[in-house]
Amino acid sequence: MHNRNLHLWQHDHAFAQDQKRPGEARTILVLALTGTMMVVEIVAGIVFGSMALLADGLHMASHAAALGIAAFAYIYARRHARDDRFSFGTGKVNALGGFTGAVLLAVFALLMASESLERFVYPVAIVFDQAILVAVLGLLVNGLSVVILGHRRHREHFTEKGDPNVGHAHHDHDHNLRAAYLHVLADTLTSLLAIFALGAGKYWGLIWMDPLMGLVGAVLVARWAWGLLRLTSAVLLDRQGPEPLRQAIKNSIEEDADNRVADLHLWSVGPGIYAAIVSVVTHDPKPPDYYKKLIPPGLGLVHVTVEVHRCSAEDHPEEVRARAVMDETVRAAD
Repeated sequence: MHNRNLHLWQHDHAFAQDQKRPGEARTILVLALTGTMMVVEIVAGIVFGSMALLADGLHMASHAAALGIAAFAYIYARRHARDDRFSFGTGKVNALGGFTGAVLLAVFALLMASESLERFVYPVAIVFDQAILVAVLGLLVNGLSVVILGHRRHREHFTEKGDPNVGHAHHDHDHNLRAAYLHVLADTLTSLLAIFALGAGKYWGLIWMDPLMGLVGAVLVARWAWGLLRLTSAVLLDRQGPEPLRQAIKNSIEEDADNRVADLHLWSVGPGIYAAIVSVVTHDPKPPDYYKKLIPPGLGLVHVTVEVHRCSAEDHPEEVRARAVMDETVRAAD
């Protein structure tokens, strides 16, 4: 066979990762919004000598860095989608961006908890009016960011529950966008808790509410970070795909003739897409494409490899004898 004919059996591994994802533009927009607010607060804090403004500006800088990582992950994955150095494309860059964002969320939660505990032991004087103004301003900016990143963030896909062919459950496969979303959501939560605590301190003298709300926020952010770490690490470590999807693949092949699936590997190679290696054992082997066509469409499979093995009489003598008896029974009936 001439090399020029090999293209008939070859395909790229971009799997649409070279296309701009909806979350990319929204993340960049929120990054610009957060970065602008960060600069305004830091400059205002320095000019007016306000520690509250300066502290909140530096706090927003940490989330601007996380959003910057998310934006970089989108751009990098898109621009290198057809790079041959990536065996299955750059889909996992999305999970890597989400994992990095989750780590930063965990660090942020620890800093919140540490600062709150220190405030319990060493209370500081609070300029309530100025602090409330900063918290309200932060709430408005972060609330707008949540709306931008949360818009149509959930889409139909295959999940651990439900019929894989229907995709009626809603959850987000875009871990990078989820990380960015959780960062701005954490900022929004912090602003809400701060307004509540500062109001309690100003009007009822409950100064201890400020560090207490800080601890509550730290616990919630830590839970979000842990959940995102579990999701993204499973993708990065090639954990087996959802059991219902694996069962759907197995059933579609075993329902035909006497096929049996001896081995099945299913793993995520990008947001909502999977690769699979299926080992089929049968008495009457057919070309791999035959078994690929048995798998129903719509399962998110973008790369399927099928191994076919002939099952001889020596492998399953009991099954062969049973078949012989059945055939003899059929012939006798005829």
